[in-house]
Amino acid sequence: MRPLKQAIYSSRTADKFVVRLPDGMRERIAEVARNHHRSMNSEIIARLEQSLIQEGALGEDLNMRLDSPELSLHERELLQRFRQLSHRQQNALVSLIAHDAEMAANPS
Repeated sequence: MRPLKQAIYSSRTADKFVVRLPDGMRERIAEVARNHHRSMNSEIIARLEQSLIQEGALGEDLNMRLDSPELSLHERELLQRFRQLSHRQQNALVSLIAHDAEMAANPS
């Protein structure tokens, strides 16, 4: 596997956007982020990217995310492998992950 480039992203220069969350959502995001061993910011970014990928709206912008320091080494490796899949395989995988997340969030 090729070594990854050093991150050129800086939290000081990154776009910032304030989001108003409904009551209780901050705590839910914090819990999920802890379970995924990442920051709340990384969790929110990952979920936004996942939904944009699922809709096909992200396109080539995903290439810039690989250098993001928000991603762990394992997340970068997964992203590289994800990109090697066909578009159909990517959609199937994202749908499966979304379904799993939905089932975990709403157990019967």
